[in-house]
Amino acid sequence: MNELLLAALIGVALLFDFLNGLHDAANSIATIVSTRVLAPRYAVAWAAFFNFIAFLVFGLHVARTIGTGIVTPSVITDQVIFGALMGAIVWNIVTWLLGIPSSSSHALIGGLVGAGVAHSGWHVIEWSGLGKTIGAIFLSPGLGLVLALLLVLGVSWAVVHKTPARVDGIFRRVQFLSASLYSLGHGGNDAQKTMGIIAALLFAHGALKGGFYVPLWVVLSCQAAMALGTLCGGWRIVRTMGSRITRLSPLQGVCAETAGSITLFLATGFGIPVSTTHTITGAIVGVGAAKRTSAVRWNVAKDIVIAWIVTMPAAGVMGAASYCLYGLLR
Repeated sequence: MNELLLAALIGVALLFDFLNGLHDAANSIATIVSTRVLAPRYAVAWAAFFNFIAFLVFGLHVARTIGTGIVTPSVITDQVIFGALMGAIVWNIVTWLLGIPSSSSHALIGGLVGAGVAHSGWHVIEWSGLGKTIGAIFLSPGLGLVLALLLVLGVSWAVVHKTPARVDGIFRRVQFLSASLYSLGHGGNDAQKTMGIIAALLFAHGALKGGFYVPLWVVLSCQAAMALGTLCGGWRIVRTMGSRITRLSPLQGVCAETAGSITLFLATGFGIPVSTTHTITGAIVGVGAAKRTSAVRWNVAKDIVIAWIVTMPAAGVMGAASYCLYGLLR
């Protein structure tokens, strides 16, 4: 019975990872689709491939942060994990249906905190890990915005003597590289969050010998689930990210993706679970603002920022409610 429950919870975790890929596919492909460098069906396949191979490039620092650095590992139970996952899944589905590019990462963290607090109270929160995650809500889009702004200004100056058609042709080819790097960063940071949840669950069940670590089969399963979700796409959010915030040229798309990639690579290296949604949104706003501030649809950006702020507490409430529901159903 214990093994069946463990398998079922791992299945729910992989479902979340699939929905994460589905929900966040827009982050990987919005710019390359909006610039018409790749058709959507080819763009999702491209992104899915680089999402999957990300485990070959990055370490597992983010997975360790999620597994041991958000709530005290000793309070992790089946009920807490169920609450965390269901809170995040429900919030992801709601925002996906509404076309709101919220953060799957922060939904999972919010769900985990909500379920953990419902289980044992506020003292279970590991404030060092949660604090740097909350700080990244503001830092990652800000860094993405500044890097994108600087990149687009620098690159524009470098090609000022070339014809628009020539510049467009060059950056259409370069965007294949920048989109690949961004998808790699997305797969490296986001898939590790589910790895951390599954590893924490296995650790709680005594299935990990010699301390906390992430087994290879967990790594491969999470990368595959996220890649499959990306392959299925999330077109409502693609429209918001790729055209409603600002219209992008191939040059701007390259700068946005490059800025987003640098931010994600740095965060993953330091083990900080950042939001890929926040990162690319900040970068897109940055390239739009470099052209002129009126090029950015600030009302759309404002709605997205509100979703960022609401996501973690909303998922926390849903996580706590799911935790309680699990107790009633047992």
